[in-house]
Amino acid sequence: MSAVFTNVAPVFLLILIGWVLAKTGLLREVTGDALGEFVYKVALPTLIFRTLSEAHFHGASPFRLWVAYFGGVTVTWTIGHLMATHLFKRDAKIGVVSGMSGAFANNVFIGLPLVGRSIGDDGLVALSILLAVHLPMMMIAGTILMEHATAKVDGAGGLGIAAVLRQVGANLARNPLVIALALGTAFNLSGIGAMPVVLKSVIDQIAAVTSAAALISLGMTLRKYPIKGNLALAAAMAVLKLMLLPACVFALAHLLGLSKPWTAAMVLTSSVPTGINAWIIATRFGSGQSIAASVITMTTMLGVVTVTFWAWALS
Repeated sequence: MSAVFTNVAPVFLLILIGWVLAKTGLLREVTGDALGEFVYKVALPTLIFRTLSEAHFHGASPFRLWVAYFGGVTVTWTIGHLMATHLFKRDAKIGVVSGMSGAFANNVFIGLPLVGRSIGDDGLVALSILLAVHLPMMMIAGTILMEHATAKVDGAGGLGIAAVLRQVGANLARNPLVIALALGTAFNLSGIGAMPVVLKSVIDQIAAVTSAAALISLGMTLRKYPIKGNLALAAAMAVLKLMLLPACVFALAHLLGLSKPWTAAMVLTSSVPTGINAWIIATRFGSGQSIAASVITMTTMLGVVTVTFWAWALS
């Protein structure tokens, strides 16, 4: 158990360091924003490109991996939505935000560093394959469901599915992570061979700072997501996120016969705290911001315990 905690604890300690740096004013909030922008636009894409460009897929099919993960997401999101609308008597828009908050893992800023430390290259390959479709799938689903809920609650006409797909597609075409996924895969399949030594050295050095920079920048941004209002509902969604989602992914991965490294990567990344995209969707539609913010902070605070549990269970 101590060895597992040794892998998990540094991830959350780096988040705590970022929070303390922002809270004490030692670093200004704009510094955290700039660091996060560097991570998102430069460091993480570089790490993803390197991982996929050097990966050995051995003919492995990604479809079972996607089914295992998104099957768990579907179950968790549905239960979260039903709990919000029936148990807590909230409207459909709050239901969508609640379900998304319980099912949207922070695979990029926390999942990648955690899987890299705990599993290694095989885990990073699996997570990169997930990331190829994770953001498009989750954002399209969230946007379509919120458009439908808005039309139902407010009586206003929402965007059609075709318009949503065009909108999300245009955003993804400019997304640095999506571009890195495409370039890394293309380089791998091209058969070009090894990169020039100088270029590889630069890529390796940038990739090496990704983990710490991502986690510290995340910690600095947590001040934007205070715990307030709707605490019972937010706490319920936090339990779904930290326990139900990884349990569903774990069960489906075993049923589908995923390899041990790929199963571990999917379960670990599904067990991490909620990603900020749930808050972005809530803010865009002007509903449920406090719930999404509370779930993000709650799951980050409790994550060191629950992620350690899942890492221990997998080991």
